[in-house]
Amino acid sequence: MHGRILLVDDNVSGSTARKTVLEELGHKIHMTCSGVEALEQFAQYKFDLVVTDYKMPRMDGLELIGRLRKLQPEILIILVSGFVDALGLSEATTGADAVIQKSANEVTHLVRSVTRLLRRKKPATAEGRALKAKRQAG
Repeated sequence: MHGRILLVDDNVSGSTARKTVLEELGHKIHMTCSGVEALEQFAQYKFDLVVTDYKMPRMDGLELIGRLRKLQPEILIILVSGFVDALGLSEATTGADAVIQKSANEVTHLVRSVTRLLRRKKPATAEGRALKAKRQAG
């Protein structure tokens, strides 16, 4: 399943690398350099998933996650950070659907998380809901 993804990171080279990989998989990518820009994009476009860095000037990833959840509680969010272990960042402590440590394996974890989250996203069409209900019924 392909999605419209918003990448938020003040490090343009990090975002560009993520963008390249996700576009190769067929996703439509929008990039922003700050939480403020991300909220502006979020107001303009419908996104299936947001990937945000943790450490950014003015508004960090946790504040952005909180604001996005108020606007659209069901939005899928992945938090990426170089400080996951040091700060004890997890899905439970951040409100993100997935938390990824910046590392040599980051791209692999990102691709897996994006794929897993978009697959579990609720079907939007009546046909999709009927199919899901039929699967759940047995």
